[in-house]
Amino acid sequence: MEPLVLADIPARLDMEPLAKRLHVAGSSPQMEELQQLVHEAQAIARPKALSGVAYIDERGEDYVVLDGVRLTSRVLAVNLREAHRAFPFIATCGTELEAWADAMEDPLYGFWSEAIREQALGLAIKALDTFLDERFQPGHTARMNPGSLTDWPIREQRPLFHLLGDPLGAIGVCLTPSLLMVPVKSVSGLRFPTEASYENCQLCPRANCPGRRAPHDAGLYDERYRPGAKG
Repeated sequence: MEPLVLADIPARLDMEPLAKRLHVAGSSPQMEELQQLVHEAQAIARPKALSGVAYIDERGEDYVVLDGVRLTSRVLAVNLREAHRAFPFIATCGTELEAWADAMEDPLYGFWSEAIREQALGLAIKALDTFLDERFQPGHTARMNPGSLTDWPIREQRPLFHLLGDPLGAIGVCLTPSLLMVPVKSVSGLRFPTEASYENCQLCPRANCPGRRAPHDAGLYDERYRPGAKG
């Protein structure tokens, strides 16, 4: 697979949702401080993404091989049963915002910077999705992320990063010894064509998750993913 880099993503940060999320009222003295912080961030922000198309070489009950790299997950194997290709990816807020946030001494500003970096990461994800849709026209897709489910644990970051070549050199993202990503506001995963609706959240029982995108479906694993299920 030849990884493709998206490095010129416009960093148009949006004050209104940031202020709402951080509970900073327009009439508050803190609004001017937040506006200044966003202004600083926008001047240096360089969100980035790395992706490409990988083809399925082999399938098993609990694994798939993409361009010679084995990814082990029963759920992933079932989700890719009808696919012939998939799109590994990493998106990040960028090393520039990470260094900017790391230099902050004020805890409140550090908290605000987290929301700013998450918004920049969202811009990278949106740009990546648009790029993949326009270049490869995959149709309806879903995505999975290593570490989001017990079935596809965080150790699967290693083969995913291997698929993408040199993420550190390409977009500045690396793995720590515990397999977390740096910059922290980064996301990795596999996007794949599918006719079925799928969200990791459907298989995750974690309550009160702030990032939940779909309700937990307690019967879904038995119906679709347990060995012997009809899918």
